[in-house]
Amino acid sequence: MDRDRRRFLTGAALSAGAFTLAGCDGLSRTSWWPRVLAGAEAVTKRAQRLVAGSWSLAPEYTKADIAPEFRANGTLDPGTPAYAQMAANGFRNWRIPVGGLVETPLDLSLADLRAMPPRTQITRHDCVEGWSCIGEWTGTPLRLLLAEARPKPNANYVVFYCADPMSTDQDGNSTFYYESLDLVEASHPQTLLAYKLNGEDLPVAHGAPVRLRCERQLGYKHAKYVQRLELVENFDHINGGKGGYWEDLGYSWWGGI
Repeated sequence: MDRDRRRFLTGAALSAGAFTLAGCDGLSRTSWWPRVLAGAEAVTKRAQRLVAGSWSLAPEYTKADIAPEFRANGTLDPGTPAYAQMAANGFRNWRIPVGGLVETPLDLSLADLRAMPPRTQITRHDCVEGWSCIGEWTGTPLRLLLAEARPKPNANYVVFYCADPMSTDQDGNSTFYYESLDLVEASHPQTLLAYKLNGEDLPVAHGAPVRLRCERQLGYKHAKYVQRLELVENFDHINGGKGGYWEDLGYSWWGGI
């Protein structure tokens, strides 16, 4: 029954995503379209949490189910001098600040993350483009960081800022990938800052040294090359104000499956 429900929700989400992306330019010029998207997103989010529950787990698989090669999504290498320098020394100087609306700001190294109790899970990555792949992820549950940082009462979302530039304007200013989760998804047991894939250190193509895994969400929510976390009340002050790079371009903020 759980798989049937999940299959139904996945199909609904993918159908809504395909409808959203078809003819985006024309639809963006209509005044009613944003209201349709907002309404559909709210219904999908409520449906998943009503049917599946806020703490239900995404399906987990066996080692026999792991794909021979896990397909990489999105950026394959940030390609910036700063990232290349970090990669060259094995990310020994990499750090991840956790700030914003928290009582105790954090500034953690990769060694700090690895010293926390890890979680390993074999899950399926579902891409909005229609493909899926099963892999084994190991990382630090994000809720451990949130417990240390202690979100303030008005904190509603965690924003993940990443190292991969997505576009550059005429003045040479780059827009970097970013994503966000509400505190329910961010605190979910399967939401990880992952540093291993299939038992090995995370490869560059998969987001080294750390990427987000939020197993109840579609692939574009799984931010790679994560380098900073900010807890916020809303997205008004961040880029296009929609809570993610692709969301600013028309994707649904809620990518639940």
